[in-house]
Amino acid sequence: MTIHRIRLAAALGGTLILAACGQPAPSAPSTRPPDRDLVAAIRAAGEQDHSVVQVAPLRDPAVQGLLDAAHADEQAGRYADAAAKADQALKLSPEAPDLLQYRAELAVRLKDYADAERLAQRSFDLGPRLGELCARNWQTVAELRALASDGAGAAAAKRAREDCRVAGPVRM
Repeated sequence: MTIHRIRLAAALGGTLILAACGQPAPSAPSTRPPDRDLVAAIRAAGEQDHSVVQVAPLRDPAVQGLLDAAHADEQAGRYADAAAKADQALKLSPEAPDLLQYRAELAVRLKDYADAERLAQRSFDLGPRLGELCARNWQTVAELRALASDGAGAAAAKRAREDCRVAGPVRM
């Protein structure tokens, strides 16, 4: 009888091991490729923001040179090079919200979505919380939440983006 129990336990254990091997891996954040240019959508949100208040930073010439070179690399499709130059600019000006947002957009181009969302949120935290930059911050979060199939998170980010707009005074 003891040998019968050992065989039964071995058979049951083997079945459980085979069953576990057949189970799908836990679901990770979406890695499906986006069906459109996310960075274009992010930048369009900023361009479409018609706030009466816009904040434009004063720029150190060294930072501006790195930023110009990063934009040239991005236009040429050299996203890793552009990100490296943006990182150098951020070393010189680590709390510049517009640089953080630009770097977030480059992270989207590089498909580093977690870093992109973190950078956009940091940009919002340090930034003016209104106007074009604010709209780009929240559109970044909305796009990435939608990509991760987080409908509620995407909707909340879109609502936050609407709060970036500052209407002008009503004139009579």
